[in-house]
Amino acid sequence: MGCGIVNTMSERLDYAAVSPRGVKALGGVHLYVSQSGLLPGLVTTVYLRVSLINGCAYCIDMHSRELRDLGVSNEKIALVPVWQEAGELFDARERAALAWAETVTRISETGAPDSAYAAASEVFDDKELVDLTLAIGVMNAYNRLAVSFRNPPASAVAKRAE
Repeated sequence: MGCGIVNTMSERLDYAAVSPRGVKALGGVHLYVSQSGLLPGLVTTVYLRVSLINGCAYCIDMHSRELRDLGVSNEKIALVPVWQEAGELFDARERAALAWAETVTRISETGAPDSAYAAASEVFDDKELVDLTLAIGVMNAYNRLAVSFRNPPASAVAKRAE
């Protein structure tokens, strides 16, 4: 799906150039989340997990780089797809955020059950949970743009330029 398609096909269109107001509006939500009080490492880890689920090579590349810039180890970044098996490498808030991100991203399958909501609510207060859900939603929107319009990952663009 996403990764193979993005790597083997060229960009369909530059959605930011075609709809700058729409992309700017989406950026407003992204900016809000960055100023919401949720820790940048937590939010970026959620962004990476959502992007992995959606197969968005552009965002996987970007958020992996951002996590490295935030000082997150390569080992931890590599284990984001299997965070449930990583023991205490992810703290309680990270585990709760990742579980909620998976539930919300796959909402057509999960329906966001009461048990998932209760688990997230044990770790996040109401505002944090709404802000986390906004973060999940905005990343799902960005993933859909990048995958739909074949936005190539920066590392692939750099490799082509060599």
